[in-house]
Amino acid sequence: MIEAIITGLTLGLLLAISIGPVIFAIIKQSLNNGYKGGFFFIAGVSSSDIIIVSVCNLLSSLFNQALKHQTVIGVVGSAFLLGVGIYTLFFKKVSLDENGGLKEKAFNGKQLLGIYLSGFFMNTLNPGVFIFWLAATAKIQSRVAELTSIHQLNHPVRFIVTVYVVCLLFVLSTDVAKVLLAGKIRPKLTPHNLQIINKISGIILVVFAVTLAWGTLNFKVVGH
Repeated sequence: MIEAIITGLTLGLLLAISIGPVIFAIIKQSLNNGYKGGFFFIAGVSSSDIIIVSVCNLLSSLFNQALKHQTVIGVVGSAFLLGVGIYTLFFKKVSLDENGGLKEKAFNGKQLLGIYLSGFFMNTLNPGVFIFWLAATAKIQSRVAELTSIHQLNHPVRFIVTVYVVCLLFVLSTDVAKVLLAGKIRPKLTPHNLQIINKISGIILVVFAVTLAWGTLNFKVVGH
């Protein structure tokens, strides 16, 4: 199982360091909404990855059908990112307490669900995520078939499960680290600095939205 662990770590590292809107969104959520907001956002992202991996492996025909509509998914995803970017850039306000400092937010269930779903859909509506998992699945299944044919693999299902579990846990751990780091930085920020960060985040999300739309219409995709 050493090879399965190494493969999972390699895939996880590739996914964790790829530059995409999710990375900036995690940091933005954590800076604006603290640990709780960041954790619910990455829970949505992780849920999306788990569902995509499951569909890719268990319902390959459904996954292939989804890929046939990657242009639609890309356009919807870019529209979603554009909306979030415009809101962050022009309408997102920093919550202040009575002393003019950053206010510690108390979330209700509906607000937390909204944060969770924003992470889920931001990840799901990026065709680059679909392509990444499609390529990873094809490589893993090819390797499993090769090892099985030369009788070096007795439990192919265990091998596949190990790869994905290690990969997803590695990505989740790096996302948790981003939330914790942003959470430590947050108390040191002034409202003015946080407002500037929101503006920059909004611009980045708008740029990603335009890039995703352009790439989709030209049959290219951007990363996680």
